[in-house]
Amino acid sequence: MKQTLRLTRRAVLLLSLLVLTLAACVPNQVEKERGEALKQYETIIRWSQWDAAADFISMDYQKEHPITRLELDRLRLFKVTAYTVRSTGVFDEGMTVRQEVEIKLFNTNQAVERNIIDYQEWRYNPEIKRWKLHSGLPDPTKRY
Repeated sequence: MKQTLRLTRRAVLLLSLLVLTLAACVPNQVEKERGEALKQYETIIRWSQWDAAADFISMDYQKEHPITRLELDRLRLFKVTAYTVRSTGVFDEGMTVRQEVEIKLFNTNQAVERNIIDYQEWRYNPEIKRWKLHSGLPDPTKRY
């Protein structure tokens, strides 16, 4: 009887550990949405769809830093040849992400490629349940 009770306790303990391990492996909805938003933004940038990329920028950020026509026209001169995430950090209990991205841009007028570093800050907006960019579009005038 004692041995059966020990085996039952062990089985319950092992099952509990297994459930906890699996629960830790399954990403929550915010993490899943974060991954999807970052991937969508990367795809849009890779295709040099600058107007679509502007849709990812937070309205709060745009109020303080409006996107000018000159800024969009300047970006339209470039085609993206590479987009490489160099580092990613998650902050504020998973509600903020900062990325350092190297972007290679080909200037179609000058036939010259340049590299820039784009520092991105993404924040989750629980009201609209979306990740929004709080750092603006890539700046092709910056070089590293």
